[in-house]
Amino acid sequence: MFDLIAEQKIAEAIARGELDNLPGAGRPLNLDDDALIPEELRLAYRILKNAGYVPPELETLNEIAELERVAMGNATALEKLALLKAKMEKLSACRSSRTRRSPFSGRCTRCS
Repeated sequence: MFDLIAEQKIAEAIARGELDNLPGAGRPLNLDDDALIPEELRLAYRILKNAGYVPPELETLNEIAELERVAMGNATALEKLALLKAKMEKLSACRSSRTRRSPFSGRCTRCS
């Protein structure tokens, strides 16, 4: 319902020209948003990101994708894939439970 109202308001503003000549028009959006990171951790997360740090969840997802590509018919790889998927579920559970995470290890302080 809210989506429909928002879309209607945006369409009306476009029709009235209220969205013409906005700053940044025609340029790509900066999707590097840290609004969901607690304010006291933003600086640490920015430093880690600039240093090339990869969060454990993303690292595990990359490993899963790679193993899926090579695991066809390989029992050992399939076992490791199952372990990584379980690890990913645990990491996701920690992330969704909003537990505090160490900015240096990226690990949930409850599970570490």
